[in-house]
Amino acid sequence: MDFPMFHLDWLNDRFLIAVIAIIHVMTNHGLAVGFIPYITWLEYKGVKNAPQDQVTDTKWDTLIYNKMKVAFIITTTIGAMTGVGIWFSVALVSPSSIGSLIRVFYWAWFTEWAVFVTEVVLIMIYYLTWKNSNKSLNAKLKHIRFGAFLSLASWITMVIIVSILGFMMDPGNWNTDKSFLNGFTNQIYLPQLAFRTPVAMLVGGIFGMLLTTIFSKRGSEIRILAIKYAGRWILFWTPFAIVGAIYYWNVMPEAMKANMSTAVGSMDFEEYYDLLKYFIIGAASLSIVLALWAIFKPKKVSFGLVVIPCLFVFGFLGIFERVREFVRKPYVIGNYMYSNLLREEDYPLYKKDGILKHATYTSVHEITPDNKVMAGRDVFMLTCSRCHTTNGVNSIVDVFENMYGKDKPLNEQAMASYIPGMHQGRAFMPPFPGNKKELEALVAYIKQLQSSGESLQGAQTDGVAVNPDNAVDAVAKRIEAEMAAKEQKDENN
Repeated sequence: MDFPMFHLDWLNDRFLIAVIAIIHVMTNHGLAVGFIPYITWLEYKGVKNAPQDQVTDTKWDTLIYNKMKVAFIITTTIGAMTGVGIWFSVALVSPSSIGSLIRVFYWAWFTEWAVFVTEVVLIMIYYLTWKNSNKSLNAKLKHIRFGAFLSLASWITMVIIVSILGFMMDPGNWNTDKSFLNGFTNQIYLPQLAFRTPVAMLVGGIFGMLLTTIFSKRGSEIRILAIKYAGRWILFWTPFAIVGAIYYWNVMPEAMKANMSTAVGSMDFEEYYDLLKYFIIGAASLSIVLALWAIFKPKKVSFGLVVIPCLFVFGFLGIFERVREFVRKPYVIGNYMYSNLLREEDYPLYKKDGILKHATYTSVHEITPDNKVMAGRDVFMLTCSRCHTTNGVNSIVDVFENMYGKDKPLNEQAMASYIPGMHQGRAFMPPFPGNKKELEALVAYIKQLQSSGESLQGAQTDGVAVNPDNAVDAVAKRIEAEMAAKEQKDENN
């Protein structure tokens, strides 16, 4: 309400955040939280299994270093860029929610940033000093300790961020006692951490096995040993991932479970939910099969054999992030702020006065027959555009045409009857916040969209129009008048 509305009508605003977040999670979970401890463990194995006259097995160390190089390049480029990209995209698309989260988790994020800086320094030290560490056993052991510290720092960043993600899904007691502790100890926090940690380790192990098939000769002793170690790593972590998933599922609120089918692939793919569910189960099953194959038949493990399970586990991470983002709907912060960025506690005021009256950035603040469509456009921007487009991804026109038929004009009366109660039939939809006039204006705008096919431009293209009643000068005068009235009342008393 108090921010200009950025909008990408061809893409969908939340889809922009989702794509960046999914890539970031794949990179940081798989190649930071999960892959670094795997690499550190393998580096230690090189020292432990080295001939007595050597610090480490040279060929083995070269293989592990090459694998680490891939992780270093990806995490410091794609990982870093998407990390910044999440903040940038969320600040554009969802400034109210990120502002609310910062107020609650300021010190948690401050700590996470400090740990992240430490993580960046450690990964630079770990990678860039690798070759020099081979000069002595003492130097090599110090280097391995750096890897352990780096692994811990990577995990701690996830520990902090997961608390915020859990809070967004279900704040728990925070709504009645708005303290940082209640926000941090929400009921989904530990189950989600117990799930994400082994999944990250699992992804790191499978990706490591894939790199082994790239950087070693088939049939060589080093390749056979590295594949066996990867198999043991995967076999160790997969049961924990399965148990973590069950633990996470059991504490998830029933309302979120009800959103699960739509969350996996949107309403267009709801009927294929079971297939996608089996796809996720298949990732765990393939991991176990691959691990056993690697342990007992390491010579037969090839790039082609590993790449499919690798794609499955990365796909699993992507689907999980998609589901986690969706199941908390109709909220962006559970039971506090709806996905349209309007607070639940403000809805009675909007229902009474209308949303346009309280909006800072709107071209219409009082609806008339002449500006009805324009008012509907502003209502759509304020209440619908975080999740819907006009004629792009998740188009509002397509939604109603799928309901009422694609080959006929939309019925305004039917839409006006449906929208006020839409949240009862579709639990992932927030209630419509406006009054009757705004509902009629919104319906008129959607009807026009169907015939015109026009797109909706955001503030980054069209600029902004300020509601004169909520401009700075007008608000300042109201505050001054209220203060003067209060002072006069105090004097009279």
